[in-house]
Amino acid sequence: MYRHAVFLWSAVVALLGTASIAHAADSERCRELGHKFEIRKPQITAIEVSLTLFSAADGNCTDLATQLLDQGASLDARDRMGARPLSHAAKSGHLEMVDLLLARGAPINARNLAGATALYYAAEGGHGSVVQRLIERGADVNLRGPSGVSPVAAAAYAGRDSIVKTLLAQGADGRMPDDTGKPPAVYAAASGRLDIVKQLLAGNTDINARYANDLTLLMWASGPDEGIPEAQAIEVVSYLLDSGARTDDRDARGRTPLMIAAEGGHAEIANLLLSHGADPSLKDKAGKRAADLTVLSSLRERLMPH
Repeated sequence: MYRHAVFLWSAVVALLGTASIAHAADSERCRELGHKFEIRKPQITAIEVSLTLFSAADGNCTDLATQLLDQGASLDARDRMGARPLSHAAKSGHLEMVDLLLARGAPINARNLAGATALYYAAEGGHGSVVQRLIERGADVNLRGPSGVSPVAAAAYAGRDSIVKTLLAQGADGRMPDDTGKPPAVYAAASGRLDIVKQLLAGNTDINARYANDLTLLMWASGPDEGIPEAQAIEVVSYLLDSGARTDDRDARGRTPLMIAAEGGHAEIANLLLSHGADPSLKDKAGKRAADLTVLSSLRERLMPH
């Protein structure tokens, strides 16, 4: 018990030490920015004042930001991607800076060239306190970002389950598709985010609904994104199967979830599908069976029709 307590205390001290180092680095960065600004202030242009505000927002330098705003820095200034200072602060998770910029009248729903808002960046980055504050101040939870991806979808793909929950509770449309026809549930299924899949499927969502290219959630889950642990993906596949997902539905290429798992080399997912009745004898539109699509010899043997 004593050793466990010592371990926990050591971990806390380590975390506090890391936080202190990060704070010290931020403070040093802010001092450097402030010093440079003071040197250049007599001849600095209005545009340069606004550009310095971006650096202050990135570094959470609230004192410098206040000075810059008093000096005439524009809250509507844009970086090369069209983002405003508020988006910089939100993307970095700096709540204090977000509060300052909002108090000074920053446009809360301003979008960059790709459509991303401050809320989109905060949701994607997992900055829950910033997400909450932006929503409290009237941010539109359904404004879509790059490629039409919604804040919910961005949070779902990044595995930010608490933020997905917050957005849905505040009226975000959990079924809104992006420009390619994929709703947030597809991003969650493909990235193995079981808790988020459950949130997004609550209600009357059709477990066997078709999305772009006739793909179902089970197909996306059976061919998870690269780098997703197979055990994590299996949890989603298992949940979908237990919820009534059909094993032998076909996509636009005529491929089933089993074929998709086989091609991706996901042996355990393929085994799970087989145990739920997936038919290995089916062929896609090119005449290939699941066994023809895998490079794993051991899996190919199990997939060969007997």
